Amino acid sequence: MREDVPLLEVADLECWRGDRRLFRGLSFAIDSGEAAQITGTNGSGKTTLMRALCGLTRPQSGELRWRGEAVEQSSSAFRAGILYLGHENGLKSELSAMENLRALTDIAGRPRAVSPEQGLARLDLLDYADQPVRTLSSGQRRRVALARMALVDASLWLLDEPFTALDERGVELVNGLFDEHLTGGGALLFTSHSPVALTSGAPTKIGLNQ
Repeated sequence: MREDVPLLEVADLECWRGDRRLFRGLSFAIDSGEAAQITGTNGSGKTTLMRALCGLTRPQSGELRWRGEAVEQSSSAFRAGILYLGHENGLKSELSAMENLRALTDIAGRPRAVSPEQGLARLDLLDYADQPVRTLSSGQRRRVALARMALVDASLWLLDEPFTALDERGVELVNGLFDEHLTGGGALLFTSHSPVALTSGAPTKIGLNQ
């Protein structure tokens, strides 16, 4: 593994949805300590791109490289190095916030960076730890899902609309979580319809062409 290459490189990526091309010739890179925001109008392919980056959707053409190696040749290291959260929170409504976090990290099969209690505390949810998720507000449920990011040790966070349903306090707490990740050498790639001001500075913008 070369030391002078970024975490993730995207080269000439092209993605389609059905018979419609969403974008082509998309190239960018993201490295440790960097944050980037994917922007574009509705239907421009932001979610498709995120799913392609984490291996859930196959691009029409182009290449993804993880630490300088094609993802196909570094699949184990790549999977261990990323963590993805989509539009859906992926929570079980009948389980408590604590039970959800324990289950999600167990499924991930990776060592926990912090305890579930610490993850909930970072997003001001410890008082709701034992409440069934169905009793929480939509913003609180989103924060429970995002608390998972703190629990699992991953270099690159891939987040699709992470600020959905969050109030001002929720945005502040999530920004703090992002700040910790970036300061610790992690990287962040996310989609958002709105301008975002992270406390660590403005993210790089990656615009999708129609």
